[in-house]
Amino acid sequence: MEKVTAHDLAKKQKEISVAEFFERNKHILGFGNQTRALVTSVKEGVDNGLDACEEVNILPEIYVEIKNNEDGESKLIIEDNGPGIVKRQIKHIFGRLLYGSRFHSVRQSRGQQGIGISAVVLYGQLTTGKHAKVISKIQEDRPATIMELAIDTNKNRAEVINQDIIHWDKPSGTRIEVSIIADYKRGKRFVYEYLQSTSIVNPHAQITFKESDGTEHIFERTSEMLPRKSVEIKPHPYGVELGTLIKIAKQTKSRKLSAFLKNEFTSMGDRTANAVCEKAQLEKYLNPKEMTREQFLSLHKAFKKVKIMAPPTDCLSPIGETLIKRSLKYETKEISPEFIITASRPPSAYTGNPFQVEVGLVYGGNLPMDANVRIIRFANRVPLLYQQGGCVITSAISSIDWRRYGLDQKSGKGMPSGPAIFLIHVSSTLIPFTSESKEAIADIPEIENEIKLALRICARKVQHHIHKKVKREKIKEKFELIKKILPEIANKSSKMLNKPLPSLDAVITKIMDVVWIEDFIEYEKISKKVIEEPVQMTLLDNKSKQHDDGTITKSKIKVINYKRSSQKFNLYVIIPEDAIVGTVKPKPTNINKNFIKWNLDSIPSSEKVDINFELAGLEEGDFDENDIYVEDINPSYVIGADKWEGE
Repeated sequence: MEKVTAHDLAKKQKEISVAEFFERNKHILGFGNQTRALVTSVKEGVDNGLDACEEVNILPEIYVEIKNNEDGESKLIIEDNGPGIVKRQIKHIFGRLLYGSRFHSVRQSRGQQGIGISAVVLYGQLTTGKHAKVISKIQEDRPATIMELAIDTNKNRAEVINQDIIHWDKPSGTRIEVSIIADYKRGKRFVYEYLQSTSIVNPHAQITFKESDGTEHIFERTSEMLPRKSVEIKPHPYGVELGTLIKIAKQTKSRKLSAFLKNEFTSMGDRTANAVCEKAQLEKYLNPKEMTREQFLSLHKAFKKVKIMAPPTDCLSPIGETLIKRSLKYETKEISPEFIITASRPPSAYTGNPFQVEVGLVYGGNLPMDANVRIIRFANRVPLLYQQGGCVITSAISSIDWRRYGLDQKSGKGMPSGPAIFLIHVSSTLIPFTSESKEAIADIPEIENEIKLALRICARKVQHHIHKKVKREKIKEKFELIKKILPEIANKSSKMLNKPLPSLDAVITKIMDVVWIEDFIEYEKISKKVIEEPVQMTLLDNKSKQHDDGTITKSKIKVINYKRSSQKFNLYVIIPEDAIVGTVKPKPTNINKNFIKWNLDSIPSSEKVDINFELAGLEEGDFDENDIYVEDINPSYVIGADKWEGE
């Protein structure tokens, strides 16, 4: 055998570009088969369009078209109305992997790695040998740039095949055309589901999907309000690793350790920085660039020993309960659900990374009774379509005993079955995905716990709703029977005895023996109408009482005392998120951003009290029924309200 030396082996060693690596491992990025490749390609293009529009405060209009050829090749076209891309950046964004603006940014965003759209161009090049075509326009009074490009995988750089300027009738925007090998027949259903799901958690976006046969699906926007912009924050001490800590110290401009901690990390003030230095037994005047590895190790350990405030949450951009409910109502209108419930958990953090969980639950209607519940998973407003079994969201759902809440579930574990749809959205500065394809969230205990807490809130609401409905129906049936039979008996008795017809109120009260609470909701369209006598302006508009072209939600709550004695109790109504409270009659005892409280001093037997209030800031359908609670009365006496458990 020929002798091989170390020098011979050394000659074979060479650098591998990231593009070459993904060229051979395209399954890692979500291009494992032709169906997923189609969905992944659409997803990356749509995500880019949504992000671009939101960055410059434009309501997104996304256009997706797929043209299918019989040889298995599909041409994908994705267009947005965003700010466009400057000419010199087009080749980098579309032709260079791991190139982007969000990797080093600590805030919520759809993209994190700078791989997505360039990976689509690479996949198209690998499977069809064709180049991608990009059109970009940045100003209305300027022509658009058109560029045909490929990726040099040896260098991870774009090759510009051709470029020119053209007329494009859009004010601004970006359009990409790329040919890929894909299973269009199977994949188009998943593309539809992805776009439908995207529209649910991005209610401010309008998405148009045109199929190969010309069929067009339009997912209308259900909100004219852009999501709250997430603010970039600095890393939190709990989430930084030792090597990263040393790297930050080498790059800092601070000359003192205390200043380094305050300037480079979030939630670090004078007191906390001094406490960390003291716990690490390091001088606060120490120059961080001159510290040894052992000193950094002491500092890193000290982070865990000092109680540091949680990171700020303005780096997150949650959807909000009102918009989730509105979107679910619009997308499930053909199902005619019995009710839709939403819940949001307060922001939390795992290893210094802020995150927030939002949940929606659709129940009843035309949903199948014996099938597994449908789960719609989202991370940073992006649908997660694959790897459901390996996701922390699925684990959280499976670990709850849903039999307690009216759903079927074998042995109290696993996926429940019943007429329900679960929507779970996790927003975070760093979603811990299980792989680069970003299809499932890793098993982080803090995230799983928050998902379970949010789901249990919704489950309890379902339980209360069903219990309240059954109880009300039974009493109503009894009441209707009494109202039908008693007048007949009284009428015949009065004729037989030749006496006047007696009042039946006392008899009805004696038989019913409950406090009956019922609420009615109606909507009134307004145009430049001022809400009269505003009591509290909450959440949407604290600066002005003027509301142009909107809807006033009018609530009327009727309280009837069918008990034999006068009743005295407190009544609470929960104020929906994003609502502005207007006229309230009678005057409430207390009102804040969460609830309105009335102290009903005395309701005589057989008497009633009417409560009226108005809400602005909501659209028709956002609000179906009031959440009503009572206090200082036995809740078993009350139909139509639950026991008040406090804030």
